[in-house]
Amino acid sequence: MAKKVVNRPAPVVVPAAKAKVKSQPRKDELPIPLVSVDPKFPSWLSDFRIQAIVVAIFSFLLYINTYNNEYALDDTAVILKNEYVYQGFKGVPKIMTCDAFDSYYKQFSTGNQLSGGRYRPLSIATFAIEQQFMGTVPDSKLDSVVTHIDEKGPQEVVLNHRMHIRHLFNVIWFTLSMIAFLSFLRYVVFRNSPVMALIATLLFLAHPIHTEVVANVKSRDEIMSLLFMSLTYVFAFKFFEHKKYWMLAVALVSYFLAFLSKEYSITVLILLPMAWYFFYKVPLKNIFGLFTTEKIFYTIWPYVAVFLLYYAIRASIVAPMNEDSNNDLLNNPYAAATKVEKLATEIATMSNYLKLLVWPYPLSADYSYNTIPYKDFSHWLVWLSLIVHIAMLRALVYYFKRKPIITFAITIYFAHLLLVCNLLFDIGATMGERLIYHSSIGFVIIVAWLLYEGMLKFKNEMQGKLALGAFLVVVLSVYSVITVERNVQWKNNFTLFSHDIKNSPNSVIICANVASSYIDMSNIEPDSLKKRYELHEGIRLLKHALTFHTTYVIGFFNLALAYFKLGEADSAKANFDVVLNYYPKYPRLSEFYYNLGVYYYIHKNIQQAVVCWWSSRRIQPDNKDAIHALQVVGAPPNPPGTK
Repeated sequence: MAKKVVNRPAPVVVPAAKAKVKSQPRKDELPIPLVSVDPKFPSWLSDFRIQAIVVAIFSFLLYINTYNNEYALDDTAVILKNEYVYQGFKGVPKIMTCDAFDSYYKQFSTGNQLSGGRYRPLSIATFAIEQQFMGTVPDSKLDSVVTHIDEKGPQEVVLNHRMHIRHLFNVIWFTLSMIAFLSFLRYVVFRNSPVMALIATLLFLAHPIHTEVVANVKSRDEIMSLLFMSLTYVFAFKFFEHKKYWMLAVALVSYFLAFLSKEYSITVLILLPMAWYFFYKVPLKNIFGLFTTEKIFYTIWPYVAVFLLYYAIRASIVAPMNEDSNNDLLNNPYAAATKVEKLATEIATMSNYLKLLVWPYPLSADYSYNTIPYKDFSHWLVWLSLIVHIAMLRALVYYFKRKPIITFAITIYFAHLLLVCNLLFDIGATMGERLIYHSSIGFVIIVAWLLYEGMLKFKNEMQGKLALGAFLVVVLSVYSVITVERNVQWKNNFTLFSHDIKNSPNSVIICANVASSYIDMSNIEPDSLKKRYELHEGIRLLKHALTFHTTYVIGFFNLALAYFKLGEADSAKANFDVVLNYYPKYPRLSEFYYNLGVYYYIHKNIQQAVVCWWSSRRIQPDNKDAIHALQVVGAPPNPPGTK
């Protein structure tokens, strides 16, 4: 068959002298390639909308059972005993201009007890906004509500209902952060394989080590930090691609909000230039260019300006740490360690994070003193930790040019780890599962990359996909079961700590919290035998905690309270006296001395009653009840020899 002839216009020949040669774009002006469709998988699996829906549904279903939870751990200090939260909108300005624990410290008549202070107002402001719609507390009732927040009764029912709502909002914030995190991985790290981004996101959101962040409402600061850091990366890259200044504005505002969530955002000043360098091929001289005024917004310096603004605000708000607090083992777990023991223990503890990332069992709400014993350089774990972490640093250097994703992931891990491992900054704790939240980003990036590369090693493509899918199904199923079960354990302090004490029997905080729960439960226990059992269990656990921390004031106070409820007045007074000696301003101590004096008076021990009322007046000179009681028995208002 003869070929058809198609009429086309004759080609125009441009004389050589007039031909235009298209100039090559400069290296720093190369356009970012759009996120591609992964050729190894169906195109629909690379679609962001489908991936976002999968992530949102999985996140929500995985953590929705936290809705039934009440309050636990740091919820008390940050939310329940925070008068600014109860004020709703009215309290937001105070939240934005105070240390995170300012209200809590005021109740103990003290100042900052943590090294470096805590300025993370954004998440606390959201608690106040929630309170505005749930019902604020009038100023006249604030002191009473905050003081009696832990007591059983109608107030507790209302409080638990409000905590259910806060848990629901925590799940919503977490879900939003996971969608933003997925966008960050797709747009920045895994630009050529959105399926890898999905795998990493699913592994991250299902990992049981993150249950503390979602199930403990206070840890919303971690969630919001990751949310706004992810948005910072995404819009910083979008600005490079589209050259629209509103995108830069969104990136900078997101960065500032990330700082207001938690200090981790400082790592962006390292990681963002690395991302530009690795994934956008921007020369370092352009990233840090100081003299290219017309392109200053395409450098790291606008982000440095945001950091300086945040730091100036923080420095003007956060007060120095109280000197006495540095000697408290619960605020400084290395206070009793030598410098060598401190360093060795810090190095060994870093390996615990890796262990929990690889094998997240058992989990614990607390790793403070004396959960992790001090070590020296003769301990094998110290050297194993050193070897592993040096090997990771060696891999970072080795893969710097060869595998940018691996280098970036390891840098993410170390950049955040160094902020919480105590080697650079004393954080007031040995470790915590919530503290590895941001570092685990590096972990899931590497795992996702290894799984994807492993799939490619299969000669049969379908077998590789099936192996990858089967592995993910197994891992995500196991993770999900552990996570859902762990969520239930976070219901309240008693369920949490009574479970975790099996794994951390020497933790001062866990022992003290279980004891406190027993003592509180005895208040409403109708069975006298069970009531005595609960009080004696509380006493046993408190005595165990006090063998490790011999100046633990709260422990002595609760011990006195348990003895008082048992009717053992002399033991109660002995422990109240210890509290008075260590911490005369302890909340309600004057009230309890007065009540103890009444007990002695009823039992005809007038002499001890008078001593207790004197102690009550020593703490609170204008205590009208104590003054009246002393007048009734004809005792002087103060002990002999005092004014």
